[in-house]
Amino acid sequence: MVLLENDSFLTELTRLFQKCRTSGSVVITLKKYDGRTKPVPRKGHSESFEPADNKCLLRASDGKKKISTVVSTKEVIKFQMAYSNLLRAHMDGLKKKDKKSKSKKTKATQ
Repeated sequence: MVLLENDSFLTELTRLFQKCRTSGSVVITLKKYDGRTKPVPRKGHSESFEPADNKCLLRASDGKKKISTVVSTKEVIKFQMAYSNLLRAHMDGLKKKDKKSKSKKTKATQ
């Protein structure tokens, strides 16, 4: 997993979307990140670790290549605007859901 800066993450995510446009998929996950790199011990030591500020960890993968970034609270608005524009631009390959007519449903229930 490659930890990138926010701008380089968005450019790499654009490349992943372009590579998977015809076939394949891109999986994106988002979770709260407190800055820890080691797991929390289960028993014994009860360290009270308080993060300085809240952060988000974003990960993206196409099955072969994995990228990630950490977004701090100061950069959230700027990153969210760029991220939402990127998603809007690359979500045009979705298939529309077929709508079933009401007449078929009413005939089936009678």
